[in-house]
Amino acid sequence: MSSIEEVTGYCFKNKELLREAITHKSFSSESDSRGHNERLEFLGDSVIGMVVSGYLYRRYSASDEGHLSKIKSALVSRPSLARWALALGLGEHLFLGVGENLTGGKQRASILSNALEAVVGAIYIDGGLAPAEKFITAWLAGQKVELLEADHKSALQEKIQKKHKTPPEYEVLDAQGPEHEKVFTIRVKLGRKVLGLGRGRNKKEAEQSAVESALIYLENHEV
Repeated sequence: MSSIEEVTGYCFKNKELLREAITHKSFSSESDSRGHNERLEFLGDSVIGMVVSGYLYRRYSASDEGHLSKIKSALVSRPSLARWALALGLGEHLFLGVGENLTGGKQRASILSNALEAVVGAIYIDGGLAPAEKFITAWLAGQKVELLEADHKSALQEKIQKKHKTPPEYEVLDAQGPEHEKVFTIRVKLGRKVLGLGRGRNKKEAEQSAVESALIYLENHEV
């Protein structure tokens, strides 16, 4: 936990709060413990949104609301937050259930981005807005906004076709649950190589999650 405190630049007074922030629901269920990070994730999402909005308002004084919204959406997107979590090495510190661990949960975009939000929420609860804002703003200062605004699916296709001369393929693996609340699982692959796996409440959401996972995978692996 001390290494997380080093990369965030914040030392927790309540260490249990930090532990809660890095505990996934799957681990909590398997270990019969109550604490997991979904409540902190909810809070952290709002804190990040507020800090990013203020930062953009001050930095882009000539931009209208539409442009600011577009930049904010890119900055707080799942791939953007997941890349931040990867840069911090957050995945290696997460408490995950056995199944999530075996299926690559420590590098899954949804788990990483949610955990990052939970850590921000924990910093906010433990120390207030000032340290949370300092942590988020330090990250914002290093972001290249023009790259973040690109469409992720188009970016993945361009990346794959440039090197392999063939587009990625998408495959629906599963659809579980009643009609009104189905959960779809989609994978994106290149030939036989699986690049990413995503889940969502509809096919579009699952596909987007798979694309985000694939982009993160390609940043760290050669195909």
